Amino acid sequence: MHMETRAVEANGITLALHTWGPEEAPPVLLLHCRGADGTDWMQIAERLAAGPDPRRVYAPDLRGHGNSDWPGTEAGATADVYAYEAMRDDIRALIAVLGVERADVIGHSLGGIVAYLLAQEAPEVVRRLVLEDVPAPFPFDPPRPPTERPAGKLSFDWAMIEATDVRANLPDPMWWDHMGRITMPTLVIAGGPTSGIPQDRVVALAERIPDARLVTVDAGHLVHENRPEEFLAAVEPFLAERSGEPGDDRTATVTSRTSS
Repeated sequence: MHMETRAVEANGITLALHTWGPEEAPPVLLLHCRGADGTDWMQIAERLAAGPDPRRVYAPDLRGHGNSDWPGTEAGATADVYAYEAMRDDIRALIAVLGVERADVIGHSLGGIVAYLLAQEAPEVVRRLVLEDVPAPFPFDPPRPPTERPAGKLSFDWAMIEATDVRANLPDPMWWDHMGRITMPTLVIAGGPTSGIPQDRVVALAERIPDARLVTVDAGHLVHENRPEEFLAAVEPFLAERSGEPGDDRTATVTSRTSS
């Protein structure tokens, strides 16, 4: 399945947008984790775009990543340019620019936070929500130390890492308070015991969202990368359901052993 990439102006910045699938097909939006870009979803996007129920797949590079704008490099820039809310507003504007009324939204890690903030702020544009190994926004105690900068040229703005490190330690309490605004069906995928994300926080997130179900795929934090078949086995039937239809069991487990 051929991928197309173009630049899109949204919320005052330029976002690189990768697309797959028929233009007239139902839309699905994929939001990547910190330090990656939209092409991280390549394998999943190709399957969603070419499956028996084809989808129009959109995967942007979030601000500060890949070929999207890096506003943290501009003179006088502050950490606010990498607020999660700014990323949320980018995606909301992108949806409007694309002329999409409602989309299924899948977010991994940082992209999952952006996705649930979008679902809180604009539930009318999100049909179904998938959150991949996303923890509940609880402060870390003790605080996590700052991420160490790797050597060499980076494919993301280091100012974005510094800003999101600070917010990870002290998330906005309103994020948790507003989980009840997420009214669409939601699938929470946990990475299991090999994930670096505390799994009790992923469970807490699923319990807090009113219409959420939890699936565990023992794949670590990179579920869609390490176990794409199991990831799709959970996601594709969920997206195929009609909104408002009752699902099957609210909680399920898919266990896959990682090779040693």
